[in-house]
Amino acid sequence: MDFISDLHLSPDLPQTLSALQQYLATTRADALFILGDLFEAWVGDDAAALPFEAECVGLLAASARQRPLYVMRGNRDFLLGAAFFEATGAVDLPDPVALHAPGVSPEPVLLSHGDALCLDDTAYQQFRAQVRQPAWQQAFLAKPLAERQAIGAQMRAASREHQQRAQPITYADADPGLAQQWLAQAGAKTLVHGHTHRPQSEQRAEGWVRHVLSDWDCDHGPSPRAEVLRWSAQGFTRLAPEAA
Repeated sequence: MDFISDLHLSPDLPQTLSALQQYLATTRADALFILGDLFEAWVGDDAAALPFEAECVGLLAASARQRPLYVMRGNRDFLLGAAFFEATGAVDLPDPVALHAPGVSPEPVLLSHGDALCLDDTAYQQFRAQVRQPAWQQAFLAKPLAERQAIGAQMRAASREHQQRAQPITYADADPGLAQQWLAQAGAKTLVHGHTHRPQSEQRAEGWVRHVLSDWDCDHGPSPRAEVLRWSAQGFTRLAPEAA
C-alpha cells in the first residue's frame, strides 16, 4: 500500500497533475492513501463542476475503481465533503487514524496529515481552530462559489508572499510529545504524516519511528519533487512515482 500527500493540485501545476496521472495509471499498489493537501485549495464540493476540479475528480474516480482509495483532509482542502467522496469513490479518512494491516505487519501504523501536530505554528493553530468550526464552515459555504474562489486566491497569495519574505523558508515541525501521546493512544509505534514538506524517516530515541512524506512539485525548479512511501511486509520504501 502507498502513501502520498501534499500534491497541492491546481491549474498552475500541470506537470504535477500529469505525474499523478501517470502514477495512478501504472502503480502496482493494492491501496492508496492520500494524507491531505491533495488540492492547493478546495472551496466546497460544488467546485467539482469547474473544469480542472472535474478532471481531478474523474481521475480519482477511475483510480478508485482499480484499488481502494483513501483521502484525508489537509489544511488546504479541509472542506472536502460528502459529495466529493461520493463522486470519487474514495473513503473519507479521519485524522489521525490507526491503520491495521495484519498481512503486512502485526502492529498498526498511525496516519495523519500532520498540521495538528505542529504546535509551534501558533498563528496557524489559531486559524485552524477557527476554520474547523462547523459554524464557520457553514457560513463560508453559504457564500457564492465565485466569492469563495476569490477568498481562496487571496489566502494563497498571502501565503506565497509570506514564504517569499522568509529567508530561508521554514516550517514548524511536529511536536514530539504530542506525537508520542497520539501513538500511545493508538497502540502504534510508527507515525506517517505529511504537511511539513521535509521528507525523512527517523528512529526516535523514545522508541518510535516517523516517516514524513514528500510534497509534490513537478513544475518548479530543475528537479521535480515527487515521492511515494510504500508499506509492505518488507517494511517502508521510498519510491519515485514512475517506479511505484
